[in-house]
Amino acid sequence: MFWHAFSGKLGKILAPDTKALCLIERILDPQFAIRAEAPDGTLLGLAGYKTNGGGFAKGSLEDMCAVYGAFGGTWRGLLLDFLERDLKVGELLMDGIFVSEQARGQGIGSKLLDAICAEADSRHSKSVRLDVIDTNPRARALYHRKGFEDAGVETIGILKHIFGFSSATKMIKRL
Repeated sequence: MFWHAFSGKLGKILAPDTKALCLIERILDPQFAIRAEAPDGTLLGLAGYKTNGGGFAKGSLEDMCAVYGAFGGTWRGLLLDFLERDLKVGELLMDGIFVSEQARGQGIGSKLLDAICAEADSRHSKSVRLDVIDTNPRARALYHRKGFEDAGVETIGILKHIFGFSSATKMIKRL
């Protein structure tokens, strides 16, 4: 489900799918994620986050090279480094959110955002930060409805041809 949600942005770099899935399994830490499940246990959505103590996507160059080999892992790691975001003191960084296709429009994204903010509050964070790409206006509208405010835009220049988007808006919700 994670790969389906983010393959549009990461697909050209992490292809082929079999290796991408291997990497995802290796680097995702569910300890830093909030799940939304149906009563029968079916995963409906997930929101990952990053704190000073760790994060949902905790991959390293070593992980990249273990999956793609030294050369493949190195160039992929260098490109992905452009997407890396530093964590500020007193801030919880939402590090990816997705809702399954069959659960969209049912308020799952809103509930996950509320849960991320509650997690940040329980950690005594002063704010929650996230980035939303220009090709995802539906998510951006949701974030605005949930009280997030625009805090700057970063463009990626020619890398837009690799990542499939031109810019990302940093959004912050103060707690």
